Amino acid sequence: MAGAAIRIHEAAGKMMQLCRRIVHVNIRWSIIDKVSIFRQFFGFIWDRILVCSIGRPIRYRRLSRRSPNSSTSLPSSMEAIESGIGHEEDPMTTCSSSYEEDMSDSDLVALKISLLGDCQIGKTSFMIKYVGDEQEKRGLQMKGINLMDKIFHVRGARIAFRIWDVGGDKSSFDQVPISCKDAVAILFMFDLTSRCTLNSIIGWYNEATKWNRNAIPILIGTKFDDFVRLPPDIQWTIVTQARAYARAMKATLFFSSATHNINVNKIFKFIMANLFNLPWTLERNLTIGEPIIDF
Repeated sequence: MAGAAIRIHEAAGKMMQLCRRIVHVNIRWSIIDKVSIFRQFFGFIWDRILVCSIGRPIRYRRLSRRSPNSSTSLPSSMEAIESGIGHEEDPMTTCSSSYEEDMSDSDLVALKISLLGDCQIGKTSFMIKYVGDEQEKRGLQMKGINLMDKIFHVRGARIAFRIWDVGGDKSSFDQVPISCKDAVAILFMFDLTSRCTLNSIIGWYNEATKWNRNAIPILIGTKFDDFVRLPPDIQWTIVTQARAYARAMKATLFFSSATHNINVNKIFKFIMANLFNLPWTLERNLTIGEPIIDF
């Protein structure tokens, strides 16, 4: 009897320690979430200032078609994709046509990629980092959606990633069907410093898969440069949850930073390698404190 009482007492003590640890982590997460809300608010105000300073958006421009006599060497290696573009494009001419008419370029293979996730998590910054400032100026804005192109060459083909950035508010759910239909890849994005944005991924995933079950799913944690400053136990918690979500979604997981261009190009390189069976190996990285890559 005395031995059993001692074992029960020891088990109760361990449970109390575990409960204290969970409460401690949850309190720290609560504080971090509050700080994140203030950061998102000031980021929202700054974005509005930038939008007002830019003025009217520039209309889309259409690439002129290549002459059959043009003899430019086209890169066949993955280095072209790593840099985002393999060649200088033809001079761009002003076009008064709509965005849909731009799709009719006969020598252009257009691949649709969708970006989904909550507001203020860095989706647009991520997209601009990849396509570049000049392409961002030529982007098209619609209600709840930003569209941008990245055009490059691979294996003799002229490829365009047409990236659909869906706004993260509740009304943007109406744009999910048109954004996800026919997409070759869907990027589910969350803020590594805001756990609630990770919790929202399940909702975005369920909505997207109603319209497209064939796209390559990729789970992306943004703002790694801020995340790496968090305490190790909180980093471990978010890494564990993100990896569990990625496994459930059968998605590849990347931690990224648009500010420092961490894993941005690599994500699109991964998409291209999968679509065209290009020789390239993705290396897993599960080290806490480093940009996670898991598959």
